[in-house]
Amino acid sequence: MSRSAPPQGHGSVHRRTFLKVGSLALGGLSLPQLLRAETQSGSTSRHKSVIMIFLSGGPPHQDMVDLKPDAPDGIRGEFNPIRTKVPGINICEHMPRLAAMMDKFAVIRSLVGSEGHHSAFQCMNVRTQLNQPGGGWPSFGSTVSKVQGPVVEAVPPFVGLSPKMTTSSWAIVGQPGFLGNAYAPFKPNADGMANMVLQGMTVDRLDDRKSLLRGFDTIRREADANGGYATADESTRQALDILTSSKLADALDLEKEDPRLRDQYGRGSREPAGYGDAGPLLNDYFLAARRLVEAGARVVTLAYGRWDWHGKPHGTTFENAKHHMPMLDRGITALIQDLHDRGLDEDVSVVVWGEFGRTPKINANGGRDHWPAVACALLAGGGMKTGQVIGSTDRLADHAKDRPVHFQEVFATLYHNLGIDLSSTTVKDLVGRPHYLVDDGMKPIRELL
Repeated sequence: MSRSAPPQGHGSVHRRTFLKVGSLALGGLSLPQLLRAETQSGSTSRHKSVIMIFLSGGPPHQDMVDLKPDAPDGIRGEFNPIRTKVPGINICEHMPRLAAMMDKFAVIRSLVGSEGHHSAFQCMNVRTQLNQPGGGWPSFGSTVSKVQGPVVEAVPPFVGLSPKMTTSSWAIVGQPGFLGNAYAPFKPNADGMANMVLQGMTVDRLDDRKSLLRGFDTIRREADANGGYATADESTRQALDILTSSKLADALDLEKEDPRLRDQYGRGSREPAGYGDAGPLLNDYFLAARRLVEAGARVVTLAYGRWDWHGKPHGTTFENAKHHMPMLDRGITALIQDLHDRGLDEDVSVVVWGEFGRTPKINANGGRDHWPAVACALLAGGGMKTGQVIGSTDRLADHAKDRPVHFQEVFATLYHNLGIDLSSTTVKDLVGRPHYLVDDGMKPIRELL
């Protein structure tokens, strides 16, 4: 890949309307600057987005999209393959909705390059955890936020949706690394986020200067006390834009959706119990992700379920899969159909994957263990060529047989779909050294373009 490093910068954002409410200075910015918000009636230009769904713990590829019914006992799983809408492609019987919509998905059965760590790092941060520059590698969402900037000032370009779990590694949604906190994901359900509101304020009262001053003073005092304003001015501006606009809150308010559409997504579906917190309404996250990208977010990540099934006493792989797979089947197909119905299928790319696959051999406890050698992924939208399988594994599903696809090739495809030129775009680390977004030789997946 021929590369040359160009000058860097954010994409421009057109602002048609400002709220004029005085000249309070805060953090070096005047109040009119802080209260910029695009009018609700105005429409934004179309933009490209990515929704990344992380299956925490490593989904069993050979029990989902790469079944081996002719494999020996002890390797062959309990589930049967079913035909899909695309002739020649079979998947698990517990994902019938996906089977009926296979023409809208591409399946990667030969995902390789996992470093084997039990975390979201490689699925979120593009590279492995080895030999990181100072500050660490930035996540995909943080990099997109840096390179392209916000579409709408009041909507963060990078949003991370994740349930609160007892083990923090399950809830990773992507970290900013050497780019700094200005490019960290906005996490609506993070601890303490409930306090990030102007207490007692409504849009109708924004012209009440005394109340507004008191609201900002309260926020600043609390933030100064816990160090929340120790980041760059850019993140401060973004936080205040969020607080003073209803656009983000509206996107996260699922009650504004048609109840019938919420039912299609499977509202009220909770993560099956057995690991830590039972979790929030996880299928609602699929709908929230669609609403966020429609409102202006460029990247939305979410962690969905916990797929680390080593067997009893927490249930066998197959007992857990009978609960998880139908939930995923319902949520992901509702999301993709919703994107198509709204004409967003060309603009929004969706990827579903985990950090590695599972062992071909079923262990003595009825589970499958970690298997970094090969994994799977689902891709949809983004104008990609769907209705196909890319790659294959051998008869035991333990290694890629042909067309191995590296994790970074998936990222290269997503960057390409966002309109980012991989041959010239770089981001600088803490010492000013530019880094390309993927390693040399990693290109978009040709079969999808």
